[in-house]
Amino acid sequence: MTGSSAGTPAPQKRRFSLPTGRYRLSRLFFNFYLLTMGSFIAIAVVADFVITTALRDISYDYTARFMQGTVAMIEDDLFRHRRSDWGKRIKTIGERFNYRLRIAERDEILLPPAQSNLLDAGELAVSPDGEIVYHRLKTTAQVLVIGPLSPERDPDNRRFFTLEMRIRILTWGLISFFLAIAVWLWVRPVWRDLEALRQTARAFGEGDFAARAPAVNNTSFELLAETLNAMAERVQRLIATQKELSSAISHELRTPIARMRFALEMLAEADVREERERLWRMMEADLDELDNLIDSSLTYARFEREQPELQLSPTGFGPWLSEQVEDVRILGGKLAIDLDTTALPDDLSVALDRKSMPFAVRNLLRNAIKYAQSRIAVSAEVRDGLVRIHVDDDGIGIPEAERENVFTAFTRLDRSRDRTTGGLGLGLAIARLVLELHGGTATAHASPLGGARFTLSWPAQPARRT
Repeated sequence: MTGSSAGTPAPQKRRFSLPTGRYRLSRLFFNFYLLTMGSFIAIAVVADFVITTALRDISYDYTARFMQGTVAMIEDDLFRHRRSDWGKRIKTIGERFNYRLRIAERDEILLPPAQSNLLDAGELAVSPDGEIVYHRLKTTAQVLVIGPLSPERDPDNRRFFTLEMRIRILTWGLISFFLAIAVWLWVRPVWRDLEALRQTARAFGEGDFAARAPAVNNTSFELLAETLNAMAERVQRLIATQKELSSAISHELRTPIARMRFALEMLAEADVREERERLWRMMEADLDELDNLIDSSLTYARFEREQPELQLSPTGFGPWLSEQVEDVRILGGKLAIDLDTTALPDDLSVALDRKSMPFAVRNLLRNAIKYAQSRIAVSAEVRDGLVRIHVDDDGIGIPEAERENVFTAFTRLDRSRDRTTGGLGLGLAIARLVLELHGGTATAHASPLGGARFTLSWPAQPARRT
């Protein structure tokens, strides 16, 4: 029968492939080795050519002087015999030397112009490779040819592998072998570091932001590994912040939305004007809370995503602080909000960023408005080279163990008033971020009014007056 049965699958060819890592390592090694070896050979060839060219005239002169006595002796011996016997005599003399001797006609000798002129002038001429010496026998048209001076250059005594060639092959073989070892010892740890960084980057690409680049052996990759790990930590922190922010916002939005829905249902059934106005005020308060939630979350996300570049400008500090207090005074309702700037020097000018610093001051004031019972006191001073803003309230204060935690995002004290006032716990975190950008910090203490005191402090950096 011809062909195969319909139910028998066609055999598949086996594919043979080296392990990916080993193949890439071998390819890196050979590429680098060939590049290094090729460069080394090219440098050696160029250097040999330059040195040979520079020493050529010296070699010609040395060869001519070295052979001058031998040539004079052979010439004197030949002229003692008849010219017809020169052929036999040159063979007899040649048996005493390790190189060939022969007599050629002048028109058979082709030399460079400079050496040809020497030959016609009766001087010794040397071939371009420095292996053959020519001398014109007095006024005759015959030339004494001596050489090649190196036995391995003699055509009658040439071997396939001369001693010079064997030495060259052995030398280059040893150079290639030791260079391969040196390249391998350099490439292997470099490859391990690159492979570790590649695996880390691959893990990042697959969403494993907990992966970190291991310690590298090559100092050239230390900065790259540190940058990669810092990027991973940054991305991991941003993702965690975004997840926590999204979860917190979705949770916090439910309360004002539920209250607004309930108020709308009650509004449809309310007949008394005073009741409708109360429900309207409730919905306006819920809208304000939603607006604050969105504004705080967007501001915090922007500060966490990228540190804005500060545009510091000289600012009259007293009037600027008064303006910040007046902007939020309306939010305090019946609360007494006092500002004391008497401790500030007259006409104090401070370098600050007018876009970000208001976030810090206003968030502290809004926080005080939430928890104050009847009074808020704002004061400022310059002490120890630092500008300090104090915001005091007469609330119940903050326990000492929790004063540092209140500046952590999404942290709210576990007390009943925190649950009723709402918020994500972002206001104080934003204030500290802004102050850190200015080279300062935000801290919490006990207030002389009985509640909490929040202090913003940063270097004064007074503006220079022109």
